[in-house]
Amino acid sequence: MVNKKDKYIFSLKAILWTYIIMCIIIAGLNYGYASKAPKNVADAINWIWQFYENWIKTIFIIAGSFLTINIIGKSKRTKMRKANLIGLIIAALIVHVIMPLLFHNGDVYFFAMPLPWTTVPLQLLYHNSSFYKSYFPIWGVAGISSVLIFYVLVSIIVFIGTFLYGRRWQCSTICLFNGFASEVFDPVFPLLGKKKHLNQKELKIFTLLRWLFFAISLFLTTWWILFLSGVFLGGNYDAISKIESYKYLAGELLMAMFFWIALTGRGYCYYCPLGTVLGLISKIAGQKITTNNSKCIQCGQCNESCPMSIDIKSAAYYGKDVADIRCVGCGHCVDACPTKTLSYTTKVLSILKKRSKKSFSMHV
Repeated sequence: MVNKKDKYIFSLKAILWTYIIMCIIIAGLNYGYASKAPKNVADAINWIWQFYENWIKTIFIIAGSFLTINIIGKSKRTKMRKANLIGLIIAALIVHVIMPLLFHNGDVYFFAMPLPWTTVPLQLLYHNSSFYKSYFPIWGVAGISSVLIFYVLVSIIVFIGTFLYGRRWQCSTICLFNGFASEVFDPVFPLLGKKKHLNQKELKIFTLLRWLFFAISLFLTTWWILFLSGVFLGGNYDAISKIESYKYLAGELLMAMFFWIALTGRGYCYYCPLGTVLGLISKIAGQKITTNNSKCIQCGQCNESCPMSIDIKSAAYYGKDVADIRCVGCGHCVDACPTKTLSYTTKVLSILKKRSKKSFSMHV
């Protein structure tokens, strides 16, 4: 007899498979065929893509979050994971529903990831770029101004939030590229095969990818900034735009989905250019997992639950803090720890916690 948990897992897998397959099909049509299709066909494909990326994706995030909480809710504490899912639902409603309706623009989500993840906002500042030429007839000056303002606001929110709360703020709470899938569909990764952690050799490969993609993204960002400033480094802006499009489609969108199927939901997070920047900022923010709140029994559940293959168990044995640049602050290890010896914190969160304790003791 099939129990409720198995039904939830089956439903979650079905949603994820649907999202992957439909995304590949519709994205392929939108990025590959639409530019060659008759205008009425191209407009229809673009509308379908926007509807899918906004409304269907939001519905999947809400439904998937419900299923995930029901799958893990009875076996583990879920405080941090629930906070992640609530944050992602709110982010999806704002970016994929409210903003498109407010701006009358279904492509607002293009501008929800700060530099150096994409140079689309920079391309939109150059009137002869293919991106500007494609969207100016649709958006007009007011539309372009509104999405650029939205982009600036998102960037401020992401970077200030990271300085205060560490990489957790973006990568586990509001990221709608890979972070949402990593949290919402975590119980069913990978879709094929068994869940595994990366070994040292694989980690070295992903470390190489991290700095490679970071270097490429930094080059593209620098190229556009200098180009817009009147400094010409050589190359053609349309060619540069195409290179970035290929990087996005092959090295990011398709690879992220491949990792969901064959490896882990956080595969792309190992080398996300924005994640690398936020990881460095998190060092300044003092992000860490403390491991000495009680007694560690070396059960290994922290390592088992960590989607970034960080060895928390060894640090906990000696009561040492874990401050790894790979840590996305998801809190899975904190929720999984049976003795509650782990906790996630930053410099700001530590100060707030101390003030809260002081205020409580004064009122007791």
